[in-house]
Amino acid sequence: MDSKIKYLAIAGFIVILVLVRIYERDLFYDPFLDFFNAASQNKTIPKYEGFKFFFGLFFRYLINSICTVVIIYLLFKEKTLVKFSSYLLLSFFVILTTLFFFLIEFTTNSDLVILFYVRRFLIQPLFLLLFVPAFYYQKTINTKSS
Repeated sequence: MDSKIKYLAIAGFIVILVLVRIYERDLFYDPFLDFFNAASQNKTIPKYEGFKFFFGLFFRYLINSICTVVIIYLLFKEKTLVKFSSYLLLSFFVILTTLFFFLIEFTTNSDLVILFYVRRFLIQPLFLLLFVPAFYYQKTINTKSS
């Protein structure tokens, strides 16, 4: 693939990630958007519709994950990295979603920071920011040792 087309495609997927962030209120049901934007320390967990909220998280995570995997493929052209990333993203979704809903049910006001960060990993493409440098570093280490 021509490098210009490759970088345009990567930029396109980054634009998709930005658009998901910009239009998050229109695209996904998330009563926690306003909850975590409020400055008050004496807040209670907002009421939410469980299945609707789960599917909103799922679709947002899915879009972010697809963009992440495609960007990793475009950057590294290695199917093993795509498989590995996909397995990690799926595993992280199961673990983080379980943890998030557990925390919602059993959290106290002192645990809101944990809830905030678990949710952040579910709704933002943070794994892209972690995987790309890690895979690049691994690739440079393997290249130097060969």
